[in-house]
Amino acid sequence: MRQKRIMTIQDLSCFGKCSLTVAHPIMSAMGLEVCPIPTAILSTHTAGFTNWTFRDLSADLIPIAEHWQSQHLTFDGISTGYLGTREMIGMVEDYFRRFPEAVKIVDPVFADNGKLYPAFDEAYAAGVAELCGHADVIVPNLTEAAFMLGEAYIPAGYDEEYIHGLLRRLAALGCRTAVVTGVNYDGAHQGAVGYEADSGQFFQYFRENIDVSFHGTGDIFTSALAGAVVLGKPLQEALRIAVDYTVECIKITMPDKDEHWYGVKFESCLPGLIKSLE
Repeated sequence: MRQKRIMTIQDLSCFGKCSLTVAHPIMSAMGLEVCPIPTAILSTHTAGFTNWTFRDLSADLIPIAEHWQSQHLTFDGISTGYLGTREMIGMVEDYFRRFPEAVKIVDPVFADNGKLYPAFDEAYAAGVAELCGHADVIVPNLTEAAFMLGEAYIPAGYDEEYIHGLLRRLAALGCRTAVVTGVNYDGAHQGAVGYEADSGQFFQYFRENIDVSFHGTGDIFTSALAGAVVLGKPLQEALRIAVDYTVECIKITMPDKDEHWYGVKFESCLPGLIKSLE
């Protein structure tokens, strides 16, 4: 059987368990051939660390694409994470055009908890919304969804009707499938809800709500979801795989949460992720 191949475009934080540091091993464990494209290299991620180093690698993106094309390489999937600039968004759109056969999965990664990340503005959010219009699957959290749609962020007290309407509006950006993460209707359960525009069907999967925040869990969720989608799993199954894996990574880290404040012990849960694909 031919091995599926995915490229993943995002930064590489050398310490901190996020972005490429988690995407590459997770999708590799799922059996995919992973081709990383680092948009930048940081000594650590930027949440909780100080005086971190940063090197921009954006000038290499288009030459990499041109070389791959010259070698007639093909890809089953393209997964994107943190990009950081409008110029980078344009480069990813160029990749989408160059490799049209690939399933394109976009995690917006620019806001959370009702606020934009530092250095981002509403113009950047609009640029990501445009990129999402060229994707097959998009994976925003509730904050990113609100910013991309130009709507007010609703942190709690929403119902299923609101989430379904939000997903329809996200799909109207142009993607085939929209997934919203961090959905919590009752305070006791949290998960993800997805919508397939072609069929008009909604899918959801929830686990217990764990009232803690770890950096990088969004990247872990998207990596597992992207891997499942590229492997051909139906959306309902892909949601289950990604939510279960993310929750298990959080649970196994909880006893050492003070020491591992910078990220979860995703490595210990990889055997369970592999088994979930059977």
